[in-house]
Amino acid sequence: MPLPLLFIGIAAVTGISGVSKTIGAAVDQSNAKKLNQNSDERIENAALRLEELRRQCGEALDNLGKEKIFVLDNNVKRFLDTFKKIKNVDFQNSEGLEELSKFHVDSTDFEELEEISSFASSMAKGSLMGIGGGALSAFGAYSAAGALATASTGTAIGTLSGAAASNATLAFFGGGSIASGGLGVAGGTAILGGLVAGPALLIMGTIVGAKAGKNLEDAQANAAMATEYCEELENGAFQCIAIRRRTNMFYTALANTDAHFLPLICDMETVFNNEGDDYSLYCTESKKKIAMAASMAVTVKSILDTPILTADGSLTAESDELESHFLES
Repeated sequence: MPLPLLFIGIAAVTGISGVSKTIGAAVDQSNAKKLNQNSDERIENAALRLEELRRQCGEALDNLGKEKIFVLDNNVKRFLDTFKKIKNVDFQNSEGLEELSKFHVDSTDFEELEEISSFASSMAKGSLMGIGGGALSAFGAYSAAGALATASTGTAIGTLSGAAASNATLAFFGGGSIASGGLGVAGGTAILGGLVAGPALLIMGTIVGAKAGKNLEDAQANAAMATEYCEELENGAFQCIAIRRRTNMFYTALANTDAHFLPLICDMETVFNNEGDDYSLYCTESKKKIAMAASMAVTVKSILDTPILTADGSLTAESDELESHFLES
């Protein structure tokens, strides 16, 4: 083969190889772009799902907080107004009341209930709709007695709001949308049952996009990172669903118990008005009515006193037990 033709042949092969590499690079670039876009979309969809569940969960906790305050400021207050006027109350030694002994009625329960009722009244006077800063969420999420222990009448709303602002979980539920970065304390870190949803919550399709180079290997690494973020966001979503369900169950249990409480209070008031203020002089049927009202008051208190969330955002064992009890009954 003549030498010039040899060089021409080599040049042709080299040129074809170069074109092939160029085409391959273009394909890689296109695949990298598609992969990065897919990563962005997956993260954004997962974050938007969590955002909606966060909103629903915060709303559920607020509603439970309002219901607790309503029950305390109405039927509980009405019960206490009459019950504390009755003298010589002794359920243990009352003839015909053996079937009520399982309720373990204790006078200290009513003392605490009166304090909590007073605390709730101070919140109600401030208008339920005007209570902000996570105070209602705090009252819904935690024990009413626990809230009372950290706040005094007159400063209840402010103290609860402060507690909510310093708690990552409540800041997450009541601190504004994820998109606006409204995640409250600790640099936007929300703790949900051991899940630290910090960086992932702030992505909204930007972190992967910012790191998305044209290199296919980089895009594949970004896709793997996106998968991890999506799993983290999904774990947070599952936790929000669990908390919302537990909260709604508590709301229903409290509302139903309160509905049964009212006629018992009416019966107690009738006994008081007709037979005076000395329990020891009541007839057996009237004593039963007083005991039944008192027992229902203790049941209401047990719901109010059962926290739904731990400090780190996990569902409490106490709330699990109470949910099981109401599901069985």
